[in-house]
Amino acid sequence: MADRHFIAFWNLENLFDTEDAPRSGGLDRRLATDLRGWDAAVLDQKLDQIARGITAMDGGAGPGILGVCEVESAAVLKRLVQKLGSRKWGYVHAEGLDARGIDTAFLYRKDRYAVDRKQVFTHFVMRRTYTRDILQAPFTTAAGRKLVLLANHWPSRSGGQFESEPYRMTAAETLAHWHTRIHEEEGEDVAVLAMGDFNDEPFDRSLVHYALATNARDRVAGRPGSGPLRVVRRFLNLAAPLAGMGEGTYFYSGQPNLLDQMLAGRALVTGSSGLRLDGPMAILRPPGVTGRPRPFLRPAVKGGIRADGFSDHHAVGVALAED
Repeated sequence: MADRHFIAFWNLENLFDTEDAPRSGGLDRRLATDLRGWDAAVLDQKLDQIARGITAMDGGAGPGILGVCEVESAAVLKRLVQKLGSRKWGYVHAEGLDARGIDTAFLYRKDRYAVDRKQVFTHFVMRRTYTRDILQAPFTTAAGRKLVLLANHWPSRSGGQFESEPYRMTAAETLAHWHTRIHEEEGEDVAVLAMGDFNDEPFDRSLVHYALATNARDRVAGRPGSGPLRVVRRFLNLAAPLAGMGEGTYFYSGQPNLLDQMLAGRALVTGSSGLRLDGPMAILRPPGVTGRPRPFLRPAVKGGIRADGFSDHHAVGVALAED
């Protein structure tokens, strides 16, 4: 019988610590104003809610590995792990250079997966200014199968969707480059899964033409050729089947946006890695939340915190089977 692995991703919406992380310059003035009133008690409430949402995933079993974004530091991740109430949880984090001080990271079950810390990489994404890094981490299952995960948080649409699009294209090219490099180093049969808040829809140019993510399974499953030129390696966009169905992980002006996605590499599509996709990607809603996300908000926001909220994004998840 195949072993099962549930992998998820969640934008945790401004999960800041109550003290500055050790980056040069600290937080900028605008952000300091936004976080007025963000104290230990409020952070504790937010962590309680996030922990509730995580443990409810996959029918209450929780994920085996969870990619996250919008976390400030390792210190706040450590507190979240404590809230999960088990010493079986670990995390992978690298301090980034984003001006707002928010990073990507992974939480994982230490009793089910091992991580080679020497093979954890943070890939800088820069176009005039730094944005969130792409965090790459290799996880090994108990049976010895390797799964390389890449957590993304691409530049936002602030300033206009099309005006800001070149920044996401740069992030997409960075992801595509490292997807190729992983296979050059690890071989064609290593399992690769990229995930994140891409701030674009599955059929936007950044995903399709720059990250090389497609909805055509046969374009991903074909064995790459050989030759002097670099081989094109594509992702299967697991969110694409939900596009145009009225589903969304984030809502803007009342309209659903499918910004949070998971992209599977060839070996997960064909099963040649010993790990394979076991069903479609699902949108994961926290307990008591239906329809659009329910944000926690911040004390500085009009009306103050919403104690029954979680995040302004829904999580997404997919199951993998290990033969």
